[in-house]
Parts: sequence; C-alpha cells; structure tokens
Amino acid sequence: MSLEVAASVESSAAGDRLILGGRSFGSRLIVGTGKYATFPLMKEALEASESEIVTVAVRRVNLTDRTKESLLDYLPPSMTLLPNTAGCYTADDAVRAARLARELELSDWVKLEVLGDEQTLYPDNEELLKATRILVKEGFTVFPYTSDDPIVCRKLEDAGAAAVMPLGAPIGSGLGIQNPNNIAIILKRAKVPVVVDAGVGTASDGCLAMELGVAAVLMNTGIAGARDPVAMAKAMKEGVSAGRRAFLAGRIPKKRYATASSPLEGAIGK
Repeated sequence: MSLEVAASVESSAAGDRLILGGRSFGSRLIVGTGKYATFPLMKEALEASESEIVTVAVRRVNLTDRTKESLLDYLPPSMTLLPNTAGCYTADDAVRAARLARELELSDWVKLEVLGDEQTLYPDNEELLKATRILVKEGFTVFPYTSDDPIVCRKLEDAGAAAVMPLGAPIGSGLGIQNPNNIAIILKRAKVPVVVDAGVGTASDGCLAMELGVAAVLMNTGIAGARDPVAMAKAMKEGVSAGRRAFLAGRIPKKRYATASSPLEGAIGK
C-alpha cells in the first residue's frame, strides 16, 4: 500500500461516523443491558465497550416505583437509550411497549422486536411489518429486528424503518454470522443503515460483520454471558473497530490459485 493510500484510509477511519436515526456516533458497537449478574458489572462492561447506544427492554425497567433500584441508574449518562420491545409476540403488544417508553420519556426511538417462536426467538415478520407501519405513522424512529431475508428487509425499509437489523444467528446462540451471503445481498440493496443484531459470540464475529460492510453491530449475550464480561466488552470494541477499518481499507479479491507475493520478472538468476 502506498503512503498516500495508507494516509487516505487513516483519514477515512478517523472521520468515520455512524449516522443512525439522524444522529452521529463515534462507536459502531451497540450493546444491551440484559443477563448481567449485577448492575455494577453491567455498568463496568458498558463503559469498557465505549458504546454510545444501549438497548433497554421496556419490560425490564422499573417504571412504577422510582425509589427502588433500576438499571437506568447504572447507565452512563452519555449513552443514547434505545428501548426495545423484547418479549412481545404480537404487533399490538410491541406498539403498546413502544408507546409506554415514549410516554415515560425514555425515547421515541425503538428497537422493534416481535417474536414468533419461544424456542428460536425468530421474528414474526408479518407482525413486525404491521408494527413498523403503525409506529412510523406515529412518529417513532423504528429499528426492526428481523430475519436475514432481503425481501423482508426491503419491505421494512419501504414501511419507513430508519435501519434494518437482520440477525446474524438466533438470539443468544453465539453462533456468529451464519449467512454472510444474505447479509451481503441486504447491504447491496438497502438505502438505510444495516445493523447486524443477535448471534455474535466473540470478537471475530463482530469483526466479520463489519468487514461485510454493515453500519454497526448490536450484541448483548456475547458480552454479558462471557466468563469476564468487562474483558469481552473491550475485545468486542476492538473487533468491531478492526472490522470497520478493514472494510474501509478494502480486502484483496479472493482467488482460486496462488499469486506470488514477490514479482518474478527481474528476479536474480532468471
């Protein structure tokens, strides 16, 4: 790589910002707040991740008695809240949860989840589309969690979603990106940011997602369920950053056969 190209990549990386819902962020790692052993541990891991956006399940927030301990008390004040409708299995329930979050001034952003199956936690895309259309009309900024189906992602974008969030693998599975080809197709067609959501198990999974060209990666269990959540949060931050830098740098084309790394022409003894 020439010095000029290297400098260009470094300049691009330094000024590279995530634009999501009309806002600008320095980090492309989005983190969740569930499954931590304690709230103090959660706070330490969130700070180590250096994420600027955190998802909060509306059902898990103590909204009625503010004198009791709440996870909201442990969130870094600089983080942008992204309420999610985790645990909802119908469009009506998801819409109700989003409205409640807005009424309580958590946010008018919503990570929209409408699940279709308790075992796989795969989304019910028909109900998801219905809820997306309702919430967009009501002025919400909607980020729907969906399957890695390019057609569904296109329909969600047409419905007004501010981004599409295809799963990398089932929620909490840690399997990593199971279908990078589908993610690539979604990226090629999407006119809104694409965020890989769910299934990330370790830093290399986040790196791979970013190398594909997604705008950001959202993860929870991969950090919270690690033996050392704080150390894993740091690793995930570095993996996502490395993947983004590699995407900006541009990987070499894949080839079936070897290519000599040193030129043969002019070689000694030739």
